[in-house]
Amino acid sequence: MAELTQPGRIIWIGIRKTRYEPLTEQLQVDARAGVGLEGDHYQDPGGKRQITLIMAEDLQAAAAELGRTDIDPGLVRRNVVVAGIDLHQFKQGFLRLGACLIEVTGDCPPCKRMEENLGAGGLKSLTNRGGVTGRILEGGLLALQDEVRWA
Repeated sequence: MAELTQPGRIIWIGIRKTRYEPLTEQLQVDARAGVGLEGDHYQDPGGKRQITLIMAEDLQAAAAELGRTDIDPGLVRRNVVVAGIDLHQFKQGFLRLGACLIEVTGDCPPCKRMEENLGAGGLKSLTNRGGVTGRILEGGLLALQDEVRWA
C-alpha cells in the first residue's frame, strides 16, 4: 500500500454560480458541512456531489496526450485541484482538506463537454482521470496551499 502520511496541497479552487457558467478561480472558499461550497451552484444538501476534486498530475498527463503544455483547471469543471496526493488510491475513503473532512463518494468521470473545452480528444484524455466527488462532513475554510491527506 502507498504511504498515507505524505500530504498533498490544494493548488486551485473554483466555483460557479450557475450551471453552465465558467468556474471562477478563488483563493479560498467556505466549505459548508452537508451542503457544498459557498457560492457554487452545485450545493447539494445530503448529496454525494458537494465537492469535486482532481489531481494536478492527471491534468498534466491529459495535457501531454493532447499536445498541450497545460490545461486550465477551470476547463475541467472540478472545484479543487490537488497535487502530491493520489486520489486513485481509494474509490471511497476520507480526506482532510485543511480543517475540512471530506468523504470520497466515487469517481467523477469527464463529460462530453471536454471535447468542447479541450478540443478533439479531450474526453478521452480525461478518461480514468476525471477526479472524484465528495460529501463535506466537517466544513470550514478551504484555501490555496492547504494540506490534503487521507484521513
